Parts: sequence; C-alpha cells; structure tokens
Amino acid sequence: MATVVKRSNWVVWKDVIFALFIREIRTGFSDKLGLGWAVISPLAFIFILSFIRGRMDGGETHTMPTFVFMVYGMLMIQLFLTMLQSCSSAIKKNKALFAFRQVQPISAIFAAALFETLIKMAVIVLIWCVMYFLNYEIRLDNALLLILNFFVMAILAMSLGLMFAMAQCYISEIGKVQQLLTRPLFFISGVFFSLQDISKEYWHYLDWNPILHGIELSRQAVYSSYGAVGVSYEYYLGFTLVVLTIALSWYFSSWKQAISR
Repeated sequence: MATVVKRSNWVVWKDVIFALFIREIRTGFSDKLGLGWAVISPLAFIFILSFIRGRMDGGETHTMPTFVFMVYGMLMIQLFLTMLQSCSSAIKKNKALFAFRQVQPISAIFAAALFETLIKMAVIVLIWCVMYFLNYEIRLDNALLLILNFFVMAILAMSLGLMFAMAQCYISEIGKVQQLLTRPLFFISGVFFSLQDISKEYWHYLDWNPILHGIELSRQAVYSSYGAVGVSYEYYLGFTLVVLTIALSWYFSSWKQAISR
C-alpha cells in the first residue's frame, strides 16, 4: 500500500520556486549566446564609456582607474534594470501556472529575482577575470559593504518589479509607463559621472535617486580613497525598506484579486 507523504508549506513553496527557477534558466538561455551575451553587453558599454571618459580625465577618475569606475556603475545599473524588467513581467509570464494551488505569484517573483541575481554574480566574476588579464588591480577595500550594496540594489529592483507586476494585472499599459520611467535612469544614476564632478548646488536634482547612492557607495567600498560625497547608506537602505514594505503590503492584500482579472 502506497504511503502518502505530507509536506510542509515551506517545502512545497521551496520546490515551486526551484521549479520556476529552472524554467527561468531554460527560457533565459534559449538563445545561442546565453550567458555570453550577459557578459558581452556590459563589457561593450564599459569599454566605450571608459574610452570616452578616459579622454576627459586621463584614464583615472577620482583615484580609481576609469575602467573600474565604469565597471561598477554599469554592473549596478544593469542589475537594477534587468531585475526590474524580469520581476515586473514574472506574474504575466507565469499566469497560466497560477491555476495550480501550490503556485503563487510571489514564487514567480522570487524565482526571477534569484535567476537575475545569480546571473549578475557570474558576470561580476567573469569581469574580474577580464580585469586580471588586462592588468587592472582588483581591489575590494570593503568587500562586505560591496556585497551589501549589491543585495540592497537587488531587493530594491525586486520590490519595484513586484509593484509594476501587480499594477500590470489591472492596467496592461503600465509596462509602457515603466519603460518611459526607467529609460532616463541610465543617464541620471551616476554610471558615467560622479557627484564629485557636479557643483554642490545641483546635487538635489540627482541625490533623490537611490540607484545613484548604490553606485557611488559601491565605488567607495572598492576604493576607500574614492571619497564618495552626497550619498548615504541610511537613505539607500531606508528607501529600499520603505519600497519593500509597500510592495509586500500591496501584494498580500490583493494578489488573489489581481491574478483573477
């Protein structure tokens, strides 16, 4: 006689996230380039922007090599943008699976966030290898703070992605609004510049942006001599916690109504 094994809700949830994670891998690497494109794309931008900025400051930007300056700016903004896009489309992409009682929208969000986090971690390691072969010094003056910045940025992107995903359940055109809102972020988040390059009287036009804080603090964590100004961990962490709280509150109060529309 067959025995029925009862699994706890935690085990079921973990298995669902793992299954959705495997699904993300299959869809994410369905093209021929796969992970290679995740490295080629930021590297191409880094080389182009480093060349442009290097012509302006002689190859060194505020005590750190311009290439390294661009590396952490590009990695952090791409982490935010790709995770935001992936999480915001996760509910719509997996909506057919929600017919199964065990599969909930939050599981799809976590699976998408986990996939993008692991991809960017692999990209960072591969870019460090490129830096080694290019004879750039790989410095991590405060590795723990760099790791903290990375995961706070991931949580911020996931939280905003969850909010956009919920909004798309009610208004499908929200995706277009999201594209309009995120497009300028590449130019105002300190990827190509530092607050040290701008007069203090204009900082208030930019320092509301938590992504700028994350990028500048990441550079500070790598090169302690960088001297990041106008940014703070308190604002960066506080903003992320507020957005995370709002996103989870909205989700748990109305996810059933959202997916039934």
